Amino acid sequence: MADLTTKERNRLPKGRFGLPQLRAYPIPDAAHARAALARAAQFATPAEQEEIERNVHRLYPRIQIGGR
Repeated sequence: MADLTTKERNRLPKGRFGLPQLRAYPIPDAAHARAALARAAQFATPAEQEEIERNVHRLYPRIQIGGR
C-alpha cells in the first residue's frame, strides 16, 4: 500500500472515505480499503464498522467483507 500524503488525503472527495462525515478511514484504492476494514474492526464502533463496510463495498464490491 502506497503512503497517502496529507496533500493527497485533503484532495480526496468525501465519497472516498469510510466515514465521509468525519473524513476518516480513507479508501482511495483497494489496499487502503482493506486497511480501513482492518482498522475499523479494531477501533470503530459497530455502527461505524457497518458504514465503513457499506462504503468499501460500494467502491470495491470484489473485496470480501465479513461473511459476504
